[in-house]
Amino acid sequence: MSDERLAAPEVDEERQWSVRRGLLVMNPKATTATERTCDVLVGALSSALDLRTVRTERRGHAADLAREAAQDGVDVVIAFGGDGTVNEVVTGLLAEGPGPEVPALAVVPGGSTNVFARALGVPNHAVEATGALLRLLREQRTRLVSMGAAYSDGESAPRYFTFSAGYGFDAAVVGAVERQRAEGRRSTGALYIRSALTEYFRNTDRKTAPISVVLADGTELPPLFMAVLANTAPWTYLGSRPILATPEASFMTGLDLFGLSSMSALPVWRTVGRLIANSQRLGNGRGVLIRHDLPELTLSAQRPVEFQVDGDYLGPRERVTFRSVPDALRVFA
Repeated sequence: MSDERLAAPEVDEERQWSVRRGLLVMNPKATTATERTCDVLVGALSSALDLRTVRTERRGHAADLAREAAQDGVDVVIAFGGDGTVNEVVTGLLAEGPGPEVPALAVVPGGSTNVFARALGVPNHAVEATGALLRLLREQRTRLVSMGAAYSDGESAPRYFTFSAGYGFDAAVVGAVERQRAEGRRSTGALYIRSALTEYFRNTDRKTAPISVVLADGTELPPLFMAVLANTAPWTYLGSRPILATPEASFMTGLDLFGLSSMSALPVWRTVGRLIANSQRLGNGRGVLIRHDLPELTLSAQRPVEFQVDGDYLGPRERVTFRSVPDALRVFA
């Protein structure tokens, strides 16, 4: 752990710059992105920054904008949207890897879940979050946070994630939800629950766990049906209720692993109940595997299994290596 983390993990007191130039990346399809809200954001942030505002037009656009902003020397990139928009912005900012010249990140939540923003303590309302951000900008208060990086075979660059990545059953559910959203359905807790039930009963081989797990030191863990790599807690939210699959996960430590080695009905439903209740007994359940503060691990399968990062479905993969990237990005929080 670095001296900076020990001395002042949440406040950037010594950085010798002033925040002048900003880019506001707005997802017009975000859940709360009304015209009025967008106008309020632009007006308020323009009072504090030399601000350029761009609305995203396609998938991957936010990543391109953030990458260009980093190359152009912008001081801060503000993401207004859900976790997918934030993930794209982070991917663009870290396209050349972490470093002192990478712009800081700020988040104004505009999605339905907003896990990363809420984990940072950002108010879960766009106007309130903007007011909080203005105070942080005046005080130039930032913190360094870790990121996760996923390296898939055959891909030249890692895919970063801010709060979690999933391999197996979890990612299959995310993919099912994404397909239904493309058909016009709203992203709600009920949609995720229905999709999970459908995936479990209709599409899951509940007898043979497909995922092999190897830690950085070569240790092999039991085969899994589902693996979640967490960069912070909570894992997600069900409405306003946080779901703590890895309660010790933190932006200040390595990655945490939550896995299911059994998909038999009784242990699965017991685990689901403990997740919803935030039970301290979660890790004691049959078929549940939890590991804390991992620097790296590799997941693989004999056949490709589903893969997602920050709720963004990326399709099937045969092998993915996950690494913790400490002090990866400065965030206004």
